[in-house]
Amino acid sequence: MNADTAPTGTGTDTAILPAVATAEPQAATGRFPVRAAAPADAEGIIRMRSEHVLSAPLSEEWIRRCADELAPRLTPAGDARAFVVDAPDGTVAACALGLIHAVLPAPAYPRGLAARVHVVATHPDFRRRGYARAVVSTLLDHLADVEHVTLFELHAGVEAEPLYRELGFTGSPALMRMTRPAAPAAASGTADSPAWLPPEQYAETVLKATAFACLYFTDEDDRPLQLHSVYSPAHPWQLVGGTMDKGERPWETAVRECREETGLTVSGPPRLLATVYGLPGAEWPYSTIGMVFDGGRLTAAQIRGIALNPQEHDEVRVLSLAEWKALMPPRDFTRLGAVEEARRTGEAAYFGAWDWGND
Repeated sequence: MNADTAPTGTGTDTAILPAVATAEPQAATGRFPVRAAAPADAEGIIRMRSEHVLSAPLSEEWIRRCADELAPRLTPAGDARAFVVDAPDGTVAACALGLIHAVLPAPAYPRGLAARVHVVATHPDFRRRGYARAVVSTLLDHLADVEHVTLFELHAGVEAEPLYRELGFTGSPALMRMTRPAAPAAASGTADSPAWLPPEQYAETVLKATAFACLYFTDEDDRPLQLHSVYSPAHPWQLVGGTMDKGERPWETAVRECREETGLTVSGPPRLLATVYGLPGAEWPYSTIGMVFDGGRLTAAQIRGIALNPQEHDEVRVLSLAEWKALMPPRDFTRLGAVEEARRTGEAAYFGAWDWGND
């Protein structure tokens, strides 16, 4: 694994880090002014990489793209950790960036966590002050003590090799490695010792759900309006609405589905009547989360003007709640009743039994 470190003029990525760094200046506490990087530091770190590490600087477009990529990874849920020393003008004087990733566990790294030291850079105006040593050491300590990483890898230049060997790395500069034994609690493997997972792996362990959004319309006498489905005999009468598309918010879905299914355009503001939740079942392998918004009262002319999409619905009906009960499965009717009561009372409903295949 290669780490981006400052170039020496050989045309390859190597580190300009003195083998013996001086210890000045220091903060008033006697320690180097090192701090953990936050998402807001992403651009500064990327600019350090561009200006003092890469053989050719990045364009502004690539700096923006890289910063946008790095920023969310610097959050606690992300896989990037960095430490910086600030320059007096607020820019970055020195930085060290590490990326955590999963490997197959082994006795030396029982949690299966490794880290690549990806960027180490010091601005020329602040070199030979010990800043590089400080940010790298702090990064390694944090990864080992807080993130429970025990395997470290990096690519080093010839000038930086003595420093990294002093910190515990071995091997050739092309690939230097180090293992730090896990603390006893971390190595015990007890059930109450949570293991850090990269975001893409953690995402595979969490609940999966589909989402939908609907509009509840009535006529001017407050009788619910529903559409007859041509594709779902299990749920023959439905509210106006449907499944959310990628990138949509619930209200946007409700507005789009309403336009597609009826030709009506609603403008809001959104008023939530009910939240619906269902567990997965034989009909669908994921949980379902839905929101039902108030579509308002339609005039007789508006109802007559509804233009159905024949691929989805073939009839519009407006009936009293008692009349709907005879036409709908019990669970569907119970949901409709909860939405009607929410409109009538002004208190939002929670319907948590919209499970799949459990009628």
